[in-house]
Amino acid sequence: MHKLLTEKPGEKMLLLGNEAIARGAIEAGVAFASTYPGTPSSEISLNFFQMAQESDLYFEYSTNEKIAMEVSAAAANSGVRSMCVMKHVGVNVAADALMTLAYVGVKGGMVILSADDPFMFSSQNEQDNRYYAKLSGLPLIEPSSVEEAKELIPYAFDLSEKLQEPVLFRTTTRINHSTGVVTLGKIRKPVTTGNFKKDPLNMVVVPAVARNLHVKLLKNWDAARELAENSEHNFITGSGDMGIICNGVSYNYVSDAVKDLDIVDKVRVLRMGFSHPLPPKLIKGFLTACRKVLIVEEGEPYMEEAVKAMAQEEGLVLPINGKADGLFTRLYEYNPAQVKQCIATYFDLAYTAPEVPDLADLPPVPQRPPTLCAGCSHRATYHEVKKATEGMDTIFPSDIGCYTLGLLPPLSAADFLICMGSSAGTAGGFSRVNPDKKVIAFIGDSTFFHSGIPGLINAVYNNHNFTLVILDNGTTAMTGHQPHPGVDMERMNMQGYGRVSIEKVVRAIGVEHVTLIKPYKVKKSVDAIKESISHKGVSVIISEEICALYANALKLPRRKPFNITDKCKNHKTCISSLACPAFYIWNDRVKIDANLCTGCAVCAQICPENAILPVKAKA
Repeated sequence: MHKLLTEKPGEKMLLLGNEAIARGAIEAGVAFASTYPGTPSSEISLNFFQMAQESDLYFEYSTNEKIAMEVSAAAANSGVRSMCVMKHVGVNVAADALMTLAYVGVKGGMVILSADDPFMFSSQNEQDNRYYAKLSGLPLIEPSSVEEAKELIPYAFDLSEKLQEPVLFRTTTRINHSTGVVTLGKIRKPVTTGNFKKDPLNMVVVPAVARNLHVKLLKNWDAARELAENSEHNFITGSGDMGIICNGVSYNYVSDAVKDLDIVDKVRVLRMGFSHPLPPKLIKGFLTACRKVLIVEEGEPYMEEAVKAMAQEEGLVLPINGKADGLFTRLYEYNPAQVKQCIATYFDLAYTAPEVPDLADLPPVPQRPPTLCAGCSHRATYHEVKKATEGMDTIFPSDIGCYTLGLLPPLSAADFLICMGSSAGTAGGFSRVNPDKKVIAFIGDSTFFHSGIPGLINAVYNNHNFTLVILDNGTTAMTGHQPHPGVDMERMNMQGYGRVSIEKVVRAIGVEHVTLIKPYKVKKSVDAIKESISHKGVSVIISEEICALYANALKLPRRKPFNITDKCKNHKTCISSLACPAFYIWNDRVKIDANLCTGCAVCAQICPENAILPVKAKA
């Protein structure tokens, strides 16, 4: 049995933050869950996926976040508790549905989890999704710890059903990927079958209906604000006249700093857990008891701006600061030392930061940039495209996935990227205004289904001139091998799924020149790529080869690893062209780590001396 299905209330369990969130949903009686995977939220979905095999939970990896939002919204409006999970930039994709779903509301509880990523550990921006609560008018809940993440999920479901609105649940990487001790609660039996009741004048959002629904939304917002005023998750600790307002993981940093600075009896702290709508009575009352207030919040000055406005409404003139020179920044994650220093600086406290050890006598730490895995088929495809376009002036729009690492040398096969699916769209723009350059765009299989298809349709319709390379490695590799519509689910011993052929979709769109390559066959692939890029108009190359790590997880037969023989003239062509991490230098000679080598043989095919051969089996 999956550990998160354990029915032992009161038992303590060490859980990852994302596991705690999934457990909280199970305790809340979630019956329907949907997602498009994205770090730092991916483990929530993985646990739902696993538990769905052993319980009544329905879970799906949806084609993109917008669809995930829509299927969960339908379930919730049929009276079934549903949860929609995504990373912060995924909410951008789902925003069209989200904004109007706020008007329509829900019947069963619906929680929409946004996992924000300060410091951009695995993301293209640091956007602060608290503003989606303000934009949509929906309630927002923010946990400060792993334990609280589990406890607040049932609260969010109850709040959703009380207001009959979706509830946004915002986490950050430090909550998602921390580990903590969680006390298990009772599992509520889920209601798995819905009963949708037709009510088109409240659910079909034509303008006349929308006008009435907006009135309802604003009334709900007022009701939510009253609930926030009395929520146990917005609380004050301490009784001094130095005030600190904080949220999320920052509360832990503040708590530690207050103890370390020995100012427990001098500081009052307001922790916001139900952070939209902000409770004005609670905040104004807090401000009147303070002579000076510091706002500690990662990301944007969301609370700071609101608190300053509330102070103005009350005619209060006390200093209120957060994001300012010498204090907090809008950049990246915070840390305990930073928070402690800012508190000491702002409140003029005597504090000497620990001395930074002198590391001048130590050698610099070697840089280890992220890289494509050993045997990754994307590396082979990039190499082949570069060979096929030698001497040409090229532009390489790229997309979101493992293959984005093609931007690094020696592959250097990414020139422009803004969001999921943008490669096909931007390729059309580049080709129109750069007629003397060859545009070759790259997109992964999961990303193609997610949002690449409309860009390709647009290209066919507008007769753009570029080549789209679809890197089909048979899985959603970057976020942990989640399935997508093109995955063969039988390989995972799972039945009842359909499978969508990328080639058939591409041809159905109207692409006239479609080429399939096997990237481990270098010469054939280079020749096929040359032919494809010479086509005038839209051409598509589908590069098919299973992800090396996924193949290993499926226990597919392994190829023999390769080694470098005495025929090697030490040109280092293998390294300068491919930079596979299975290569290393020993005594100025190139070697291959047999434990990393997957036997793809790409390096053997490009070696000028044919010096790279399979390892011979031991007698």
